[in-house]
Amino acid sequence: MLRKLLVAAAIVTTLATAACQSGPTPYQPGAGRDLGYTESRIENDRYRIAFKGNSLTDRETVENYMLYRAAELTLQNGYDTFTIVNRDTDKESRIRSSGGGYMGSRLSYMYFVPRYGWVGAYEPYWTPQSYQEVTRYEAFAEIVMGRGQKGGDANSFDARQVSQNLASQIQRPAT
Repeated sequence: MLRKLLVAAAIVTTLATAACQSGPTPYQPGAGRDLGYTESRIENDRYRIAFKGNSLTDRETVENYMLYRAAELTLQNGYDTFTIVNRDTDKESRIRSSGGGYMGSRLSYMYFVPRYGWVGAYEPYWTPQSYQEVTRYEAFAEIVMGRGQKGGDANSFDARQVSQNLASQIQRPAT
């Protein structure tokens, strides 16, 4: 009975963990959450933008979402172009341990019973402990918005083109 209870508890814990992080971070506001995009206005035409992803969101996706937010914000404010003045991507890595409990390969052991002597037993749901490196990315940019055609600067972007070209890669949260 105790074994069944432990197995049930392990299943519930596994499902709860999976529900919390079922996929890459969708394109969403980060307000009140640790993940998603944030922006702050520095001047009327200058913003600082960031996008932070979970450990399932790769670097390219995080950077694309930040660029998409820059284009979206530029168009929302009535501008046509944006120039990236400053840009960076931070990488945060840590080691996550898992296992060392039930649900997985078996654990064998022996114990002494006075009436029978040494008795072999095993736990079929024991999982050995394992370690995994987990990496999260956060992309930052400071942009200046402008009207008209983009300049010859390699860091200048046409907001409509960026928005159109990246739109198919944007995964929004399920409603």
